Amino acid sequence: MIGAGGVATVAAFKIVQNQDVFTEFMIASRRKEKCDELVKAIHDKGYKADIKTAQVDADDVEQLKDLFNSFQPELVVNLALPYQDLTIMEACLACGCNYLDTANYEPKDEAHFEYSWQWAYKDKFEKAGLTAILGCGFDPGVSQVFTAYAAKHYFDEIHYLDIVDCNAGNHHKAFATNFNPEINIREITQKGLYYENGEWIETEPLKVHQDLTYPNIGPRDSYLMHHEELESLVKNYPTIKRARFWMTFGQQYLTYLDCIQNLGMSRIDEIEYEAPLADGSGKTAKVKIVPLQFLKAVLPNPQDLGENYDGETSIGCRIRGIKDGKEQTYYVYNNCKHQEAYEETGMQGVSYTTGVPAMIGAMMFFKGIWRKPGVWNLEDFDPDPFMEQLNKQGLPWHEVFGGDLEL
Repeated sequence: MIGAGGVATVAAFKIVQNQDVFTEFMIASRRKEKCDELVKAIHDKGYKADIKTAQVDADDVEQLKDLFNSFQPELVVNLALPYQDLTIMEACLACGCNYLDTANYEPKDEAHFEYSWQWAYKDKFEKAGLTAILGCGFDPGVSQVFTAYAAKHYFDEIHYLDIVDCNAGNHHKAFATNFNPEINIREITQKGLYYENGEWIETEPLKVHQDLTYPNIGPRDSYLMHHEELESLVKNYPTIKRARFWMTFGQQYLTYLDCIQNLGMSRIDEIEYEAPLADGSGKTAKVKIVPLQFLKAVLPNPQDLGENYDGETSIGCRIRGIKDGKEQTYYVYNNCKHQEAYEETGMQGVSYTTGVPAMIGAMMFFKGIWRKPGVWNLEDFDPDPFMEQLNKQGLPWHEVFGGDLEL
């Protein structure tokens, strides 16, 4: 497993809870001490597991190859940054390792999310006899499994799909992001995008919004955003007439975000800055910094939010379509309480809802259920065994038939 942040922490806890499936386990990251701290946290919770750790720069294909050739993993679970997907995939191909991640590749210098870069590896993984599983978090990830489950069991044709993501938690900070601030802010400040009648329609960032009612939470202002799983879902379910993704944001969060943008702190281009040297000499040097990366350094670490985080998340799919010639609606969702996630893993619910599916995807691979050469999204596999494990591994799901979808 590459990465030692919040999502990786949750995935590691879930992996050691399932040692009948996972027999040898290594955690690698840019800073080995973070991996060692994670292993200590697992042991401090009473789990007995022999976990190896290593240092690796996931931007460096040669370093990755050296590590993979040394440890010889069957599967590499990539929980690093999306910028690093392609270097890790290259190293997997070179060393004969299978691959799984939770977020699609994006270039460092452009906030642009699409699967084309990773889908381009399909033939290479096929010829090598290796499996690559893309986007195995919650959204993307479980959202696609939910859709595949609905298509398999309840619909002859899916016509309308709305993925709805609500975080009704409170971390009691003025402003903080629930996962890597750099990735989070890049994602929500880009233009919205949805699919309708065979076309992709672009909207200004966070301009389209409406109240949606979430189970056990109530109405929340929900904003239309671009999200990568729509791209694969409309390809794999061509009967879809419209597909959209919605996420909730509080007014205070949006006010801070607006301020950050107006001040230029969300910029992802380099600027020159004259800074004092850290050696205390009083001398200065011109350095290049990226404002958003600097902002990340001063914002709260998402890994530290869990202790005081209350409330819950609610993520699901609202689907309208046809079964036996009749229109029907279906809503499948999971609610996850932040404090329950923290008590189990030391992390908040947003990390939990991403880390648990990553482990389940790896489990599906090792059980031989999700294993076929090529590059795949989650809806390309049988959803049923994954859905069964969601209930067993801490993310139980619920269904509403014939309800008002509000959309």
